[in-house]
Amino acid sequence: MDEPHIPSPAAIDRYLSLRPRRVRWSEWLSGKRYLTARFADRPSPLFVVAHSFRDAAKARDFTLGIEQDWDAVPERCREAYDEILFRSPPLIVVQFRRRNLCGCLGHRHVVVKEKPFAEPHEALGGASVGELDIAFERVESWQALPLSETALDAKFLEGSRLEEFRQQQFRLRLLSILLHETHHLVWPREAESAVREKSLAFYRESLASYVEKAVGTLSLTIDRSFSRFG
Repeated sequence: MDEPHIPSPAAIDRYLSLRPRRVRWSEWLSGKRYLTARFADRPSPLFVVAHSFRDAAKARDFTLGIEQDWDAVPERCREAYDEILFRSPPLIVVQFRRRNLCGCLGHRHVVVKEKPFAEPHEALGGASVGELDIAFERVESWQALPLSETALDAKFLEGSRLEEFRQQQFRLRLLSILLHETHHLVWPREAESAVREKSLAFYRESLASYVEKAVGTLSLTIDRSFSRFG
């Protein structure tokens, strides 16, 4: 039996653009937009990020984390998710919203709710579809590692790269939540404690790697505050 075709970003864009005009206009007027992204080292999963036009900048930050930050994290962090990503649905829809009523950072969805992807379509090449949501405002304010994050924030506050640090921190948080919920999609019966431990380890090691690289690239004559790291 042939393996399902993995749709490309161009194929998804084409599929969305060829839907009936009334559907596209209704969607456009509602403010719904879509972005696609995938990890640089593998063809799948392809993530379709459904978001409001008001949140376009945050959605682009999210896709930047997928397309660029993933490739920059330590290899052991990526390898920890090899099997999960291999077993994940080839197409994953992410409902990227500001908040969830329950206050959670994200959820896996038992069924696909995003209308263009809720039913099989030949444009999707027979690929199975999974869905999850991420509440990005909740993620942005979430302190995954309270003590170490507070200490790092104070260090960067003394320097000139606080904004850069916070942007990177936000993208790595989003990436860890994406991996966390993808883990739930693949193995829904896995204990939450084990899933959380894995995603927190990813975030902790990725953030530490970023800080180490940032310190290494700074000129101490320009930004002396970083000389106190270590």
